[in-house]
Amino acid sequence: MFLNLFMEKERAPAEVLITVDGREIADLYPFLLEVAVEAGRAEAATATLSLETRRDELGRWTVQDADVLKPWARIVISAAFGSRVEEVMRGYIREVTLETPQDAGAAQVRVTCQDDSIRLDRQQHRVTWGSDDLPYSDRMILDEVLAGYGLAADGDSESGQDGLVGLAQDDTDIKFLKARAEFNGYELIFRAGQVYFGPMRVSADPQDTLLVYAGADSNCLSLNVRADGHQADAVAYDAPAESGDATRPETVYPDRDQVPLLGTREANSQAAGLEPFVWKLSGQAGASAERLRALAQMKANDLDMHRVQGEGELDGSLYGHVLQAGLPVPVDGLGEWLSGVYYVDSVSHSFTPAGYKQRFRLLRNAYGDNLDSVAGLAGKLAGVM
Repeated sequence: MFLNLFMEKERAPAEVLITVDGREIADLYPFLLEVAVEAGRAEAATATLSLETRRDELGRWTVQDADVLKPWARIVISAAFGSRVEEVMRGYIREVTLETPQDAGAAQVRVTCQDDSIRLDRQQHRVTWGSDDLPYSDRMILDEVLAGYGLAADGDSESGQDGLVGLAQDDTDIKFLKARAEFNGYELIFRAGQVYFGPMRVSADPQDTLLVYAGADSNCLSLNVRADGHQADAVAYDAPAESGDATRPETVYPDRDQVPLLGTREANSQAAGLEPFVWKLSGQAGASAERLRALAQMKANDLDMHRVQGEGELDGSLYGHVLQAGLPVPVDGLGEWLSGVYYVDSVSHSFTPAGYKQRFRLLRNAYGDNLDSVAGLAGKLAGVM
C-alpha cells in the first residue's frame, strides 16, 4: 500500500497497491505523486505513474536507479478497500521517461503502461485459419492465439463467425483480433488475465449502484446527463443484388437481442410524428450483402446506445469498488426520467494524496427508472434510497 501520503485514512481510505514482476514496490510508494489509469471498452487500458525522484550525496537517484521500473516489466495495479483488493489494470511497462527541469526539486519519473494487449503486438504472423477438413470459428482462433500468451478467453465470450475457411492473417495478433472483433460488432476487452470477445454485455449482472444526492450514502461527486436527440433511429444501406450491378435498399433498426432497453421506454424519435430519421451507410466497395448488413447493424446498435450519455466522478472510497467499463451499472437519484441502468463506456482512475477518484462515461438507450427490475444487491440498494 502507499506509505506516508497515501495511507492517511481520513483522506484516502482506498489505497493503491502496485506489484512489478510479482513484488510490491513498497520502497517507491513515498515518491508516488499520482497513479492514473484509463480504461475503456474501445481501446487498450493504459496507466501512468508519476514519481518524484531525488539524488543522494553519491549521485544515485532514488527512483530510476532502483532498477525496478523498466520496460517490459510485468505490472499489476489494484485498489485496496481495507482487506479487500480489486484489480484496476494489469499489463506491462511500456515507457519510462526521466524529466530533469532546471529546478532539481521538480525532477520526476513518468512510467507509462499498457494492458496485456501490448504483448500481442510484438510479432507479425502470416497464418491461414481454417480448412475444408477443419473449419474454424472466431472463438477457436481467439483461444488458440491467447493460449500462446498464457491468457484465456472470458467465459462470456461468444463464437463470432463459424465455418471459417482460408481466413488469412498477415498482421500482429492484436491487430488481427481487433479486426475480427470489429467484423462481428464485438468488444475486445483485456482484464485480469482474461479477454472478453463478444457483444456489449448490456444484460450482465450490474455493478454496485451509483448514488446521487443520497445524503451520507452518496458516492457520486458529480454527474451530468445529456439526452441527445440527434442519433438516427435506423441505418440504411444499398445491398448488392444476387446478380448484376443492381442494388436494393435495406434498412436495419437496433437489435434488441444485442442492445435491450436499459429503461422503460425507448429514447428514439419514432413517436415524434416527424419524417423517418435514417442514417445512410457510406459505400463499401466489394462488400457482400452479409458484410454490409453486419456493418449497418453495428452502426444502428451504436447509435442507439448513445441516445443518453452521462459523465461524472465517483469518490472511489465511498463507492468501495473499481467501476469497470463494458458492464452495466444502476444510477439512482436522477428522478423518474433519467434514473436507471446505464452501460459503462470508460473509466479514468486517479490515485493521489487527495484520495481515489474515478471519472466515468455512461451510455443508455432508454428513459425511465427501471431500478426495480435490477436483480441482486445493487437493485436492492437502489430501491431503499
